[in-house]
Amino acid sequence: MITPDTKDWTWVLERPCPECGFAAAETRPQDVSGLARKSAVRWVQVLGDEPERLRARPRPDVWSALEYACHVRDVFRLGDERLRRMLTEDAPRFANWDQDETAAEDRYGEQDPLRVAAELSAWGETLAEHLDEVGEGEWRRTGFRSDGAAFTVDSFARYFVHDVIHHLYDVGAPLTR
Repeated sequence: MITPDTKDWTWVLERPCPECGFAAAETRPQDVSGLARKSAVRWVQVLGDEPERLRARPRPDVWSALEYACHVRDVFRLGDERLRRMLTEDAPRFANWDQDETAAEDRYGEQDPLRVAAELSAWGETLAEHLDEVGEGEWRRTGFRSDGAAFTVDSFARYFVHDVIHHLYDVGAPLTR
């Protein structure tokens, strides 16, 4: 059983992550699309491993590489949805997303790695394209998490890409910058 992650990771916007080394505060929001694309390519490489190895959990309480990849695919998809809402709605409020519930309901560990790779790549590119289209005055548009945390398009982009990069670190395939 996976212990749910209940930490508030918004601190990564202020200081470098001591685990993966990503420094969101030093990252320009205009660079996030490139990092998303580079991360998606690295995830596709990870998913090229043998399916049984991808499904193996390093410990019973830690996701497998395949489960992390499914999560990242969904982070790209959800990130794109939230970005579009921030750009088209005034201060949207986002429903809570329970990543652990989604992993169980969608049976992440049983999904086809090749399909996950294709979907992750497609959603990563879609989100990157939408980030490339953000106009200079749009980076300050806002949105709110269910816990009330406020994001701008700028801070959301840098927060989101940390998640994608951090999980590469989690599976032993860190992104080189």
